[in-house]
Amino acid sequence: MERDPAARSALEVFLCYPGLHAILMHRISHWLWRHDFRLPARILSQISRGFTGIEIHPGAQIGPGLFIDHGMGVVIGETTEIGENVTLFQGVTLGGTGKEHGKRHPTIGNNVLIGVGAKVLGAITIGDNSIIGAGAVVLKNVPPDCTAVGVPARIVKEGDRKVQDFHHEQLPDPVTQMFQNLNERLNKLERQVASHQQEQPAEVKSKK
Repeated sequence: MERDPAARSALEVFLCYPGLHAILMHRISHWLWRHDFRLPARILSQISRGFTGIEIHPGAQIGPGLFIDHGMGVVIGETTEIGENVTLFQGVTLGGTGKEHGKRHPTIGNNVLIGVGAKVLGAITIGDNSIIGAGAVVLKNVPPDCTAVGVPARIVKEGDRKVQDFHHEQLPDPVTQMFQNLNERLNKLERQVASHQQEQPAEVKSKK
């Protein structure tokens, strides 16, 4: 209710929000998983996946306050750890990078927001209060209070910033900025060459 302006009532959220349904069913499947009822846990998680479009492995550890907005296509791997008050948008993947054993999925800190279609891969850590932009592919640790965007993701903001103030349309694009900088330097060099040619003496030009 606090994080979705479209939510009009608690009853609507309870009946119509697949993110809530997926989390409730995960609580049960995670209990089964921890008590070594592994097959029933996996079966329940698969039922939840078909019902909600959200795949959460029963081994994943999820803290209180997780909000999955819309949720379709969200994947959360087995060794994922999610802190408190995390927000995931649709299409987010918290996955691994290969066939390694042990800890192979991300650790997400508290108050983290992960945008639409972002992929956070491997046994990396996303620090508290950080923001992962839509479509980003994160392969390295992100410190607390940072914003990361791009493929592969680059940190473009550091320092304190509230997740509630996040707006997708205000994210900087480091690749576009790099090309803009290169274009400005090229234009500057072209102007310098043109100016140098104009300053050459007339006899030098005639010999040429």
